Amino acid sequence: MSRKNSALSLLGAVMLAAASSTAAQAAEPVKIGCSMAMTGGVAVNGKQVLVGMQIWRDDVNAKGGLLGRPVQLICYDDQSSPATVPAIYTKLIEVDKVDLTVGPYATNMVVPALAVLMQHDMATVGVTALAANSQFHYPKYFSMLPSGPTPKLANSEGFFRLATMQNPRPRTIAISAADAEFAKNSTDGARENAKTAGLEVVYDKAYPPATTDFAPIVRAINATNPDIVYNAGYNPDSIGMIHAANEIGLNAKMFGGNMVGLAATATRMQLGPLLNGMVSQDFFSLGFDFPGLQGLLKTYAARAPGEGIDPLGYAFAPFGYAALQVLGQAVEATKGFDQNKLADYIHGHSFNTVAGEIAFGPDGEWTKSRVISTQFQHIAGNAVEQFEDPKKAVIVWPPEYRTGDFIYSFQNARK
Repeated sequence: MSRKNSALSLLGAVMLAAASSTAAQAAEPVKIGCSMAMTGGVAVNGKQVLVGMQIWRDDVNAKGGLLGRPVQLICYDDQSSPATVPAIYTKLIEVDKVDLTVGPYATNMVVPALAVLMQHDMATVGVTALAANSQFHYPKYFSMLPSGPTPKLANSEGFFRLATMQNPRPRTIAISAADAEFAKNSTDGARENAKTAGLEVVYDKAYPPATTDFAPIVRAINATNPDIVYNAGYNPDSIGMIHAANEIGLNAKMFGGNMVGLAATATRMQLGPLLNGMVSQDFFSLGFDFPGLQGLLKTYAARAPGEGIDPLGYAFAPFGYAALQVLGQAVEATKGFDQNKLADYIHGHSFNTVAGEIAFGPDGEWTKSRVISTQFQHIAGNAVEQFEDPKKAVIVWPPEYRTGDFIYSFQNARK
């Protein structure tokens, strides 16, 4: 009887230890690592992406986490600098021992991240990165950007479609852009679209990313007398180019392009009426109503004042949230963190997200493009409320999303 009791006691101790170990393992967080622009030139957008990710984390944890484990988001500030990114992802993988990686935000930061992720065989969903995988063809990379299977062309397609529909049809174009990965990809596509449209390129130059005085650039463009002007750049570029165009008096009939800064509410408020007439590619509209989107935006709006970030957030926060929705759905479906299984699952399935239904092609781009072109019209003053009005940023292309008429006169549209 004594030996039997001892055996039972030992068995109980083993079972208790096993249960305790299982409980401890279940309580260990799922670590998701990212690099994010929290300071620097594109932080105004990066902060929105990060808050979108944080809201997803909170929503998932409120429902019990991933695979029954709480989610921990570990993100470091890359300072909007590509040079800082490789070290961040190396630390996340080798020191922090993250289970998953996401991001970074923006093409310029995603490209250097890919080299590290490829080396460590990790999957990621980059946020609003244009054709970042076009040279690597890394099968574990996925893009949270609605540029579709031909991203370089898609990002400027609407701009050129609008131009060629005008009467008289434009004949010449000036192309300017920052000398950086994102802008180069944008202008590569713009040149192809310009050629298809039969436009003569009369100016085509890149400027250093640190440029602050855009007046000489606009003067040089004006000297070539182009019918339309295409620019590609981030937030500081967008602001600088538009101020210079206003001060000097850009004489083109159409001005705009892939100017990321114009998607930020803070930039719109800063520029105010100077935006009138500008044509910008956009990836999101306040008119969209995908499942869960309004709940996300409501939560975001409640957090925005305390975070000191963009008050609306609709242009970037949904993509941060959706990037983690994709990873989270893949984890739950494959029941683990095997990077090959996750990548295979993501390639083979579509995902319902706050950014819409998404499926990914061979290079991780969306299988279907959903880039829209908007024109700013009738903006008066700098109040934030007007930027909640879709009539101030009219969708002018593609036809299925069009909400107003395009004004083909940059100067007339500014009146």
